[in-house]
Amino acid sequence: MAGVSASRYRWGAAAWLLTLQFFVVETVVQLQLELPYSRADDLVSTLGSGLSPAAWLMNASFVLQGVLIGAGTLLLRPLLLGAGGRIAPAFLAAAAVGVAVVGLVPQDGQAAVHEAGAGLYLVGGALALLALAYAVRPRSEALGTALAVLGLLGAAATVFFVAGVVALLGEGGTERVAAYVLPVGLALTGALLPRLRERRRPQGPGRRDRRAQERAAAAERARERDAALEAAAGRDADVEAAAGRRPAPGTATGSTATGDTADEDDFDPEDPWAQPRRR
Repeated sequence: MAGVSASRYRWGAAAWLLTLQFFVVETVVQLQLELPYSRADDLVSTLGSGLSPAAWLMNASFVLQGVLIGAGTLLLRPLLLGAGGRIAPAFLAAAAVGVAVVGLVPQDGQAAVHEAGAGLYLVGGALALLALAYAVRPRSEALGTALAVLGLLGAAATVFFVAGVVALLGEGGTERVAAYVLPVGLALTGALLPRLRERRRPQGPGRRDRRAQERAAAAERARERDAALEAAAGRDADVEAAAGRRPAPGTATGSTATGDTADEDDFDPEDPWAQPRRR
């Protein structure tokens, strides 16, 4: 990250923090509706349709949301680590394009294009949070865990919304759970990640590395055991060789066995216990 200015990270963090503008604009636009509107039963896109007096404001918020997501991703990219850091920008870009399409093509315009943009935003946002969780975990376990929980929640809500399983929260409520997790997660990351840019949690060896270390340690122990056995066997051989060279007790050696035959002539057979007489 050498050469990357701190101001770049501040602007990126600000972009992701400003994605919370969506909640403010949604509330303002809803308050201007004359028709009854329920966040549990009615979709967010209704606020950007012809039924809403401030539809232009809601649609502008959708487009701005896409710009903020994309800008923050571009500026904060150097802070994202590992495989998650390489994957997260792609999912974030997909979510940014999707929400921008939602604003550019309202619900009562080309419905198929609008729904495709909404689906791209919901799916891309959930996957982006999961990838982002792995990208920031080396710096903060707590932030990574929070993003993973939000990503799983968004993914589950998206599946339920698409499948029509909305009895618990309603159609609008289920859609909002799926849609809200991304700005919440991005704002949280924008607030904390620049402060954690110099921190990196020590990484222990992976499972494959641990197995390799265990195999190497076992091989080293086997070599030490073999060396000890060979050394012990060598000592036993030396002892046996030395024992073979040492004369047995009571046996004649050297010149006594060959040259001192005269002592045998001095042996007195009548008194075998007498000392031999030397000449």
